[in-house]
Amino acid sequence: MSFEISNELIDQVKHLIQDEGDTHLEEMLGEIHFADIAEIIGELNLYQATYLIKLLDSEKTSEALMELEEDFRERILENLSVKEIAEELEEMDTDDAADIIAELPEDRAEEVIAEIEDEKHAEDIKELLLYEEDTAGGLMAKELVKVKETWTVAGCVREMRRQAEKVTRVHSIYVVDKDGRLKGRLSLKDLLTASAKAYISDVYIPKVDYVNVETEGEEVARIMQKYDLEAIPVVDNETVLVGRITIDDMVDFIKDEAEKDYQMAAGISQDVEADDNVWELTRARLPWLILGLFGGLGSVFIMQDFEDVMTNPRIRDLFFYTPLIAAMAGNVGVQSSAIIVQGLANDNVKGSLLKRLLKEIGLSLINGAALALLVILFGLIMNYEISFSLTIAAALMSVIIVAALIGTFVPIILDKRGIDPAIATGPFITTSNDIFGIFLFFYIAKLILDF
Repeated sequence: MSFEISNELIDQVKHLIQDEGDTHLEEMLGEIHFADIAEIIGELNLYQATYLIKLLDSEKTSEALMELEEDFRERILENLSVKEIAEELEEMDTDDAADIIAELPEDRAEEVIAEIEDEKHAEDIKELLLYEEDTAGGLMAKELVKVKETWTVAGCVREMRRQAEKVTRVHSIYVVDKDGRLKGRLSLKDLLTASAKAYISDVYIPKVDYVNVETEGEEVARIMQKYDLEAIPVVDNETVLVGRITIDDMVDFIKDEAEKDYQMAAGISQDVEADDNVWELTRARLPWLILGLFGGLGSVFIMQDFEDVMTNPRIRDLFFYTPLIAAMAGNVGVQSSAIIVQGLANDNVKGSLLKRLLKEIGLSLINGAALALLVILFGLIMNYEISFSLTIAAALMSVIIVAALIGTFVPIILDKRGIDPAIATGPFITTSNDIFGIFLFFYIAKLILDF
């Protein structure tokens, strides 16, 4: 049964902080999981949250800090001294500690690292800061259990006990040679059943999946998903084992990437939060809104070229179908691009571009034909001229095909040019399809209705 955080509990914590009831607070929160501590802190104001972080044991609050919203965590860190931050970092895995250091101003980060008493821990943190954030090197932690192939089983067990003291969770035991190069992994079952005098080289499994420090995070996620890995070792260019990435860190990475893609698809060009200031939110949203504005102005000029529609009593009802055509173009384009972007992210887009486009044309013909028949049926019910209904139906089919091709073609081209294809699913696709949709609608109407 999960721990329930009620309003009464939050109020009680606030009152105890106000009355400085430290002993009661420690007794009440001492056995609570760090994730619940983080949720409680998230309900407090800055002063109260800082007070609780300083009061509770660093082993618990260090984990809780990583569960907080980044902006709120940064504000809390501003209220902690250099020594207090260093104490928190000493209880963290190196990857989490490096993330915290990266959030600090450069001069303060150097002071915090200098304050860390465990020199090896500090060196590991500094090493992780050298890697790009979204690469395997930037995602890995230095904490792991590794044994040498030349050790006996008995010696291996003794060394594993010593190493495991500094590792929160032991997912795998890695085997290295005398130079630290990754050779394989060790099965716990094989270790337990082997003779104490046997050598690790005789019992380890040479097959092991690994990634290079420069491997992109998306590729790491794909490999771990494909092979159902809870952890994956990371090696340098000489295949020396330098760290590991665990599934919990990869889940956080995937979540962050999904949020970025969602924002880009919605036309937000920067990573922002709901509580960011107005200037930051404006900078993130305005560029794509400007694109949408120019796209709308383009639609105006196109419609002006077909102003006869508005003055011709026989066909002026076409004007009222403009939103329908534009909306269908946008919907189909976003659907197509969303599928392609998802496929690119999962590395599932196989085959040539021509084959993909032909498949999309076939799908568009089926969807377009079904929708066109519904439009003709609607026209019959409304007693429209058959030529009028056929015009809308033909325009709708054409728009659906073109929108699907744009939605398919653009993300693939962007991906080949090294540009994040997620930007194609938002205003870019919608605006371009609106323009093409309106143009095709009136052009086809002019051909069929001869105005």
